[in-house]
Amino acid sequence: MCTLTTDTINEILKVGSIYEVGGAVRDKLLYQNIKPKDRDYIVTGIPYNELSKMLKEFGKVDMVGRSFGVIKFTQFKDGNPKTFDITSPRKEHSTGTGHKDFEVDFDADLDIETDLYRRDLTINAMAVSLEDKVLIDPLDGQTDLKNRKIRMVYPDSFADDPLRMLRAVQFAGRFEFEIEAETYKALKKHAHLISTISPERIAEELNKLLELSEKPSIGVRLMQETGLLKEILPELEICVGVEQPGGFHKYDVFEHTMHVLDAAPKDLKIRLSALVHDINKPQHRRLVEKGATFYGHEMSAGKTAKAVMTRLRYSNDLIKDVKLLVERHMFTVDVTPKGLRRLIRQVSVDLIFDLLELRRADVEGLGMNNSIDDINQFEDDIKAEIDSKAPFSLKDIEINGNDLMEMFNLKPGKEVGDILNYLMEKVLDNQEDNNENKLVELSKKYYNEKINKSIDKGLTNENS
Repeated sequence: MCTLTTDTINEILKVGSIYEVGGAVRDKLLYQNIKPKDRDYIVTGIPYNELSKMLKEFGKVDMVGRSFGVIKFTQFKDGNPKTFDITSPRKEHSTGTGHKDFEVDFDADLDIETDLYRRDLTINAMAVSLEDKVLIDPLDGQTDLKNRKIRMVYPDSFADDPLRMLRAVQFAGRFEFEIEAETYKALKKHAHLISTISPERIAEELNKLLELSEKPSIGVRLMQETGLLKEILPELEICVGVEQPGGFHKYDVFEHTMHVLDAAPKDLKIRLSALVHDINKPQHRRLVEKGATFYGHEMSAGKTAKAVMTRLRYSNDLIKDVKLLVERHMFTVDVTPKGLRRLIRQVSVDLIFDLLELRRADVEGLGMNNSIDDINQFEDDIKAEIDSKAPFSLKDIEINGNDLMEMFNLKPGKEVGDILNYLMEKVLDNQEDNNENKLVELSKKYYNEKINKSIDKGLTNENS
């Protein structure tokens, strides 16, 4: 069930009107026979409280958006819930910057056109009546869709809510549309106001650009041209124009990053990694006789990636993964089987194939028509190692911390971890050592040698 039930719609139509609005209308016009995942509705002619009571007869009502005239309405079919936003028509008036201070007036007696005039972009300011399927399009958004244009609804749109600027570039990148001239001027004029928007809202729009665009570089370039990038990602802004002489790169650091971004698969983790993988090259650039070097940029870029993502309030798990992918993106495929197993161990089985995707995109982004055959072969080798059930993490070895604590009468802590890591290194070198008897033998040898060194050190200190 992707839409409201017929019974619900018919009940509303007895006393009021209901319209489908927003992205679902836009996407159906843009992609014709698409079935949108999310649908939003506006109901006119029925006061908010009366509408809430009416909807309770057909599903679950959550009035969490009461102050904005929004109802979260959930219907169930075959045990599966589907939640819709059902809203009373409203007007908004900004009373401060950053969309933090504004007044919302919702009124069932407002007409649908009034609500559409408060929206961000013309392509998002259309509605379809569920009574007669007529398109309501007072701002001619359908023409802008046909002409592939992004146009703000009214002159103060970005000043009233600066996040709309990111939405404009996000849709431009996602649909590969051109931003209309006056809208482009307004972006440049108001770009500094994006700093008033919460990091979470900024990250949400950035995620949509990265995950939903075939060429997210379109949106990022627009951010750079209009001044949004230096407000949101100043670390990336300084990569613009940083040349990479030496014959290995066709583009400067920023342009290379844009090509890598487009070449990366539509996966948030990988595309975030692509966006920041070379972000510290400017700081590591050293001119040499044959061009330039950037030694160590990957490790410091990992730290910068963590700082950027922390600032934008990404989850700790995603930050950790992106940091690791960035730090390891310069790995070599010219390794022994032991070296290959160590790389898998360092990166993890869960992330190793994401790392390969990042490297493939990185190679394509060089612009030198380099082959990726070696990466493909490396992937085959990795799969073979994984299929062989080789140990890559502590959970894969045939002994655990509890065994060691019992064996040596130890408490949980660093000593136990040191022994486990020693054993892990041993089985990475020789998979045949991964059996309980051999691991017990190796543990005792390691522990006794450590105890003896500690005793020798104590005697030396006493005699000195």
